[in-house]
Amino acid sequence: MRNRTIAMLLPTLLAGALSTGAAAAQPPQPGAVAQECTACHQSAPNTLMGRFDNVAFKAKTIQMRIDDRVELVKFDEDDVKVLTAQGKTIDGDALHQTKPGQALKIEYNEESGVKTAIRIVEKPVVKVAADQLISTADLQALLQQAKGSYFLFDTRPAAGFQRGAIPGAASLPYPLTAGLPANKNALLVFYCDGASCSLAPATAAKAKELGYTRVKVYRDGVSGWSAMNYTALPPQALKDAWLGQGNPCVLLDLRPAKEAAKGHLPGAVSFPANRIAKLIDSLPDADRRPPLVLYDAKGGKDAEKAARALIKAGYRDVKLLTGGFAGWKGSKYRTVSGKLAAKATYAPKPRQGEIDVARFEKYAAALPADVIIIDVRNPDEVKGGMVKGAKNIPTEEIRARMAELPKDKTIVTQCTTGVRAEMAYHALKQLGYGKVAFLNANVAFAKDGSYTITAK
Repeated sequence: MRNRTIAMLLPTLLAGALSTGAAAAQPPQPGAVAQECTACHQSAPNTLMGRFDNVAFKAKTIQMRIDDRVELVKFDEDDVKVLTAQGKTIDGDALHQTKPGQALKIEYNEESGVKTAIRIVEKPVVKVAADQLISTADLQALLQQAKGSYFLFDTRPAAGFQRGAIPGAASLPYPLTAGLPANKNALLVFYCDGASCSLAPATAAKAKELGYTRVKVYRDGVSGWSAMNYTALPPQALKDAWLGQGNPCVLLDLRPAKEAAKGHLPGAVSFPANRIAKLIDSLPDADRRPPLVLYDAKGGKDAEKAARALIKAGYRDVKLLTGGFAGWKGSKYRTVSGKLAAKATYAPKPRQGEIDVARFEKYAAALPADVIIIDVRNPDEVKGGMVKGAKNIPTEEIRARMAELPKDKTIVTQCTTGVRAEMAYHALKQLGYGKVAFLNANVAFAKDGSYTITAK
């Protein structure tokens, strides 16, 4: 009887074993490639290509952006292999040096919806033939020549061009379809984001295929140029891509205060060109990398001189409004009159899901019944203090402890720096939670339960 029972159960047991084996060895999952990477790459299974956003070693998680989407990928720093932009293969410790915005390829395994990196490749400097390269110094000299003696093209998507371009450049987004001059012997210079961006080299190669004989690539791109030079911002770009979308920038009116009071751009700060040396200290700290947009009367020497002074003072995102105030007014865009603000302020645009510090402090002081604060630090960290009423669920345990998190309440995640809190926010959103926010700030805890919050 016992043998007969085993015989009857055997097919079921085998089916279960096969089913379990199939779950352990899942088929390859569809990959994802950022639009900017499609110039050279196609989607591949279990592969992500995008931009590095952040890393949390305590949560063993990488956050990367693929266009407007966020991906969270787990990693073991001893097991994962990282091929750095310098061509060295080392373990996950290399991620300490990876800068936000670095182009990455992540190869991963996925089980139960969790991606785990097995290999990470930082995009290296793009190879360009030496005789095709043009240096920053040579490009600076070229820009002093008469217009028509060369053609400078920005191959980034139009949105990139609207953030600020090398003076004199025309927008010619990759892939190249039209827009080149008729003269095949004209000097053409292409650029994009920076040394690891392949849009400019790819466009230059296409131009050569079309028969153009004098083709150059400024490989350093906008990032290299902005380290020691200002960029140009046409009035329409300032209106559409900055002011119209609420992207924060510091508008500096370089004209005399009395002249500026008769008419100026909304939100502009009085910053007379003849007082720059004294006024620089009143600007937001250069380490915060505030975008500075300067304009004088007609886009003349005052603006250029002021831009050079600010770059020398350490600012790395200085833009000149093309045509100055006259160019803006000539485009029939809105102006206002009256006294301008005397001091510039700057606050970066909130990240998706970010809660302001004042609202978080209000919740922490008297936690509403429909709000939960989740401290996503590790258990050993919260021993040093945590917000009263908060619940400790480390970032890496969010998925396993969903039963403790009701979907009908607002969930606010918090850690020490905001990095793991943001990762927990995205994890919860991907798990179907609709009312979620995170605190993007530095929080220092004391053993008596007190804490201080410093906004970023």
